[in-house]
Amino acid sequence: MSAGASHSKRRYRVVQWATGNIGTRSLRSVIEHPAMSLAGLYVHSEAKQGRDAGTFCGLGPVGVKATRSIDDILALDADCVLYMQQGCNFDDVCRILASGKNIVTTRTEFNNPASLAPELRQRVEAACAQGGASIHSTGASPGFVTEALPLVLTSLLRRLDGFRISEFANLAPRNSPELLFQVMGFGQAPDPRRDAGRAHHIREAFAPSLQLVAEALGLGFDAVEAHGEVALARRRTEIAAGVLEAGTVAAQRATVTGLYKGEKLMSFDANWYCGTDIDADWDLRSDGWRIEMAGDVPMAVDIRFPVSVEQWPLVSPGLTAHRAVNAVPCVCEAAPGIRTTVDLPQIISTLA
Repeated sequence: MSAGASHSKRRYRVVQWATGNIGTRSLRSVIEHPAMSLAGLYVHSEAKQGRDAGTFCGLGPVGVKATRSIDDILALDADCVLYMQQGCNFDDVCRILASGKNIVTTRTEFNNPASLAPELRQRVEAACAQGGASIHSTGASPGFVTEALPLVLTSLLRRLDGFRISEFANLAPRNSPELLFQVMGFGQAPDPRRDAGRAHHIREAFAPSLQLVAEALGLGFDAVEAHGEVALARRRTEIAAGVLEAGTVAAQRATVTGLYKGEKLMSFDANWYCGTDIDADWDLRSDGWRIEMAGDVPMAVDIRFPVSVEQWPLVSPGLTAHRAVNAVPCVCEAAPGIRTTVDLPQIISTLA
């Protein structure tokens, strides 16, 4: 059955797993989806247990109560679980798959099965085989911008000399002092340990995704490099969360690069900043992505989000949640196993 046919002929029973920022948006999307029915809702907090699912996302009661019991979820007649919790519990994931339920997740562990430890991959694949189920990782970044979009753009060329994806996030309007100052280190003195931590995070999250695309193109990586760096504020700067003093961290960049035959083939860099008056010559743009491709058909693509600062918190969760929801039909129709962007047909939204 084609993905398009599945959209029109099936109604998918979906479980939402976790109700954080992304999960709450996903929950609402499932409830409102013309081809989906909410089958269940898993939550972690005791305070959330027993609440009607509709109340989590600004809707009226829908008749589905939140549970903290995985056994309740496993007992459901459901096609797919949207797994969106912080951290990946492989025991739970394998139990869900073995019960015959497919999984679409915004976790990054499954973007490229080759990145999993061999014994862990074998365990997940065995659970998929037992339940006749599949699992797929997706989202905005990594996912759409590191896999789906590069595969489409490279279809226009016959020689690729280099591919660079730059992500930009202006955090100045975000009133989250603990996150920005304590966790991320904005407004602090430069710290090489934080730079190393950013490099490790970017490598773990994005290298497997880029490697997947490189291999799909018949290339691959000989090696992967990652590094983090910061730029300092030239003057005292006020942001929503507080103050950046002159000489403290105002912008951060983390980059991962895949090398092929000793040359840089693909790279992704995340640019997070709270101010643009910095001591470095960085091209800091508004929230979005810039994709630059060198080859026999050079091109540059800019993606921006024309919404106000006030609207952005309402819009941004959908960037990650919606692609996962839209992937449900493709994943449910896929052969059992860990399924990547390369394995699946193009993900198409069902809007009516």
